[in-house]
Amino acid sequence: MATATTEPARAVRGAMTPLPYRVVRKRRENHDNWTLELEPVDEAIEPIGPGQFTMLYAFGVGEVPISTSGDLERDGTTLVHTIRAVGAVTNALCAAGAGDILGVRGPFGNTWPVDAACGRDLVVVGGGVGLPPLRPIVYHALRHRADFERVVVLYGGRTPDDLLFRRELDRWRGRLDGNVDVTVDAAGRDWTGKVGVVTKLIPQAAFDPETAVCYVVGPEIMMRFTARALIDRGVTPDRIWISMERTMRCGVGLCGHCQLGPTLICRDGPVYRLDELAPLLEVPEL
Repeated sequence: MATATTEPARAVRGAMTPLPYRVVRKRRENHDNWTLELEPVDEAIEPIGPGQFTMLYAFGVGEVPISTSGDLERDGTTLVHTIRAVGAVTNALCAAGAGDILGVRGPFGNTWPVDAACGRDLVVVGGGVGLPPLRPIVYHALRHRADFERVVVLYGGRTPDDLLFRRELDRWRGRLDGNVDVTVDAAGRDWTGKVGVVTKLIPQAAFDPETAVCYVVGPEIMMRFTARALIDRGVTPDRIWISMERTMRCGVGLCGHCQLGPTLICRDGPVYRLDELAPLLEVPEL
């Protein structure tokens, strides 16, 4: 269920009122993704948790939901969002430069249950732009490495040019206490890594399916096949968590755009345990 930590501030200003944030840093991740770091001009939103999202507003254009992708224990009031430029609003957000002002509402939604993996193997599976919402979990696990057994990051992209955080993936891979495996759907001759969908990484991944807790984000079809591969490996559905993405307009469960059967993604999600959501995912019309 959604966290209650955001309610006091919302009661004062209203959940639909954006707060001004200034772009302080901008980094291009690949050909169509940028990471923006935002700091409050005055009042800050409530602290954001791993898996939660904000509604980012480009003044005069519109707003979109974007998950946090930062190191939440380091960032303080700074918001970090990795954004893919695919439409009018996201193009406007990605075009913003240092000093520009954007609007922020939130945080909205629930968080990844990171504590559920304490003392167990932690497995993160990301597809394409699904890695940014998982990045806070990896930061947390590496910062509190003794709290977990094995930490496994499996990541797949369409091509090498579509991969995100490539230098960071190399740093994570360079640690002796973690396992990082990357694959792409298609690549040229200059690619020396693995080729194939991310689900092909699961059978050989170094984790214990009897205890592992898994967090998955990516296109919906990728999450379905990933969940199936994890279950085939021996992970039970109650230890698999996924983050859903549907069209969200309000962030507070009023407009109904993100409805999935009886649940509203912005209000009840976006993070769901697989065994609770699986019946809905089996209905094509939803």
